[in-house]
Amino acid sequence: MEDLVIRDADVVDGSGADSYRADVVIDDGRIVAIVKEAAAAGCQRPKAVRELDAEGLVLSPGFIDMHAHSDLALLRDPDHSAKAAQGVTLEVLGQDGLSYAPVDDRTLDEVRRAIAGWNGTGDDIDFDWRSVGEYLDRLDRGIAVNAAYLVPQGTVRALVVGWEDRPATPGELDRMRQLVAEGLEQGAVGLSSGLTYTPGMYAENAELTELCRVVARHGGYYCPHHRSYGAGALAAYAEMVHLAREADCALHLAHATLNFGVNEGRAPELLALLDEALDAGTDITLDTYPYTPGCTTLVALLPSWAHEGGPREVLRRLADDGTAERIRHDLEVTGADGCHGVPVDWDTIEISGVTDPALGDFVGRTVRESSSLRGEAPWATARRLLLDDRLGPTILQHVGHEENVRTIMRHRVHTGGSDGILHGAKPHPRAYGTFPHYLGHYVRELGILSLEECVAHLTARPAARLRLPDRGLVREGYRADLVLFDPRTVAAGSSYATPRTLPTGIPHVLVDGRFVIENGRRTDTLAGRAIRRTPLQLA
Repeated sequence: MEDLVIRDADVVDGSGADSYRADVVIDDGRIVAIVKEAAAAGCQRPKAVRELDAEGLVLSPGFIDMHAHSDLALLRDPDHSAKAAQGVTLEVLGQDGLSYAPVDDRTLDEVRRAIAGWNGTGDDIDFDWRSVGEYLDRLDRGIAVNAAYLVPQGTVRALVVGWEDRPATPGELDRMRQLVAEGLEQGAVGLSSGLTYTPGMYAENAELTELCRVVARHGGYYCPHHRSYGAGALAAYAEMVHLAREADCALHLAHATLNFGVNEGRAPELLALLDEALDAGTDITLDTYPYTPGCTTLVALLPSWAHEGGPREVLRRLADDGTAERIRHDLEVTGADGCHGVPVDWDTIEISGVTDPALGDFVGRTVRESSSLRGEAPWATARRLLLDDRLGPTILQHVGHEENVRTIMRHRVHTGGSDGILHGAKPHPRAYGTFPHYLGHYVRELGILSLEECVAHLTARPAARLRLPDRGLVREGYRADLVLFDPRTVAAGSSYATPRTLPTGIPHVLVDGRFVIENGRRTDTLAGRAIRRTPLQLA
């Protein structure tokens, strides 16, 4: 007998087609039979060791988080309910050009400090890997949900060039090409960049194009956090489209939104740019989260020149009064490139996490609120926090526009990505709520997308971008990565006040045919593994 039959589910299969009622049979981690309208037809119904009554529930493919920052969280927290309880069965890691492979000892130490605000310092992690393949092997020991990995271009540049703002030499470029190729051959699905983060932002387009040619030869995709989401956002999108064309490389635009006052209401301009490129044959997809604030580290707002040399040099510059004043002027007057070319508004910068518990009073307040309480200028407070927390603070940046969010999520190449930073006392609610928020708020309450459309955005479309031949649809022969949810009640529990609250209306989640969420509770199952790209035969 088969392992499990899910009876009388309303199947939304991920294709965008209308739902249908069926029994779905699972065995050995795969969907082995789909019997439509079994009860009404009066036919012999499939039997299994276990039966689950899905009356009133939607059965869909598991959700794919195309932009996740769980690189250490998956190892640190076997429970990982932040994502599992949302119905996420696959996350894409290695985002924004900075992660933990490939590295050597020096680079690992630098990267850990540079993105401590995303993932913590990692003092509780045994970093027993250095290559991409070794990191994926570490994931294979057992994690809550599946994970794919992008080779992080900034980490590669740090390893080869360092943290200097200069062009790579021909020899260094060759070495970076080699590292990217090795990462892809070891199973990475593509290349990411963080072009408002150092050292990735120091790369010129010619350098990025050469790396993307390597990605294209291996059948991967390029996922840039491009050079501006603010003053130069539309030009930055156009720059990435041109680069992808030059390299003949598939392009996936990370957290593809338009923020700050200069971009209010400009989403149609972005979509027109993308439609023109798509109609001309460029392979483009994008992801967004269904919220208006962004989330990053406080140190990321600083101008790029302040980062040159790495985290130790950033701290040295912040400690020097004269240099710190130059940084303040760039932030508050000129508009630093780290802040997307827009002068910082300290009323929009909310501290969401710190690494030193002694600084916890700053969390949940804007920089201006804390500075007022301290009787000092906002930059003095921000500078103090960066120095005392060793660059660790995480922030919410309240600079988005709801009409842009709604317009972009309707687009034909849109997918879902949480950009969920799980570190910090008050993380962005998207980390715990992105996928149920799509289904509850934007589908049921607002009708921005139909249920079938939304599920396709969150399942089959990202699976196609990842070129996964047996995930993202409810089909016979496909992996049984599945979620059952109640369309009448599904909703994000997380909010800005209570960001770690789990969602409602998602009673069951299966990874590889095994329950990771059962009757609304996390099981002890670690069914997730690294999802590796199958290497192509190169000409």
